[in-house]
Amino acid sequence: MLTLAGFAFLLIMVFGGYMLAGGKISIILAALPFELMMIGGAGIGIVLMANSMHGVKHLLSGLGKIIKGARFHKSDYIDLLSLLYFFVRLASTKGAMALEPHIERPTESAAFQKFPKIAADHHAVVLICDYLRMVGMHADDPHQIEDVFARELRKLVNEELHPAHAMQSLADAFPALGIVAAVLGVIKTMGSLNEPPQVLGKMIAGALVGTFLGVLLAYGLMGPIASRLKGIVEEEMKYYEVIRAVLVAHLHGNAPQVAVETGRKMAPSEHMPSFQELEQALQELQIPT
Repeated sequence: MLTLAGFAFLLIMVFGGYMLAGGKISIILAALPFELMMIGGAGIGIVLMANSMHGVKHLLSGLGKIIKGARFHKSDYIDLLSLLYFFVRLASTKGAMALEPHIERPTESAAFQKFPKIAADHHAVVLICDYLRMVGMHADDPHQIEDVFARELRKLVNEELHPAHAMQSLADAFPALGIVAAVLGVIKTMGSLNEPPQVLGKMIAGALVGTFLGVLLAYGLMGPIASRLKGIVEEEMKYYEVIRAVLVAHLHGNAPQVAVETGRKMAPSEHMPSFQELEQALQELQIPT
């Protein structure tokens, strides 16, 4: 919502200042639909040419994140740390084989059912199950696991940043598309030189709306949206970094409480639960093994 409020404020300041300076908004409004059709339509064409169908769908889902913001909050980090604590404590007390019912059939696991939001997160479930499964396969070198985990997270980050990169590419293209629309307006004007100066003036002004609109869309809308989406993705990736931190700390031989504390420190500062909050959640944790 803050993004929408910021864009509304931007429009008020730009057009409000223009009108207070004596500008005629009617000229912009008259040219706006046609210029927006040319620039916006060309932008949509660029997106379709530059992306696969999966990429287009991913881009559309990214637009939803702009409105909703990051998915994970303090309660989500407490739930994740609680679930990881249960797993590393179970592995420490009963051995890696005790994890098998949970990681081989996560949809039937009482641990995952305790935290439905985690169970519904495909990436979280896959990361937890895959790397706990590797522990059960005696791939217990913490440095090797950490390296593989880090590479997978980098791959995931690159995939999730695709919509932000696509939006930034579109932002880079909009000024040039605005010039294209403006040139077409000039061509139209040059074909009407027999008209009186009052008419030609309006036609030239309408052509310049294309340049204005292209720059406004680039630096006033798409650029900030791309930056905002990039920030959201990077914040959400901290959630998966918590999984890496806890499991690697466990493989280094740390006690479950220490491993979970290591993961807690990886949470974004604004969503990081306090030591006391997490301790209370762990004390109240009841999951049948």
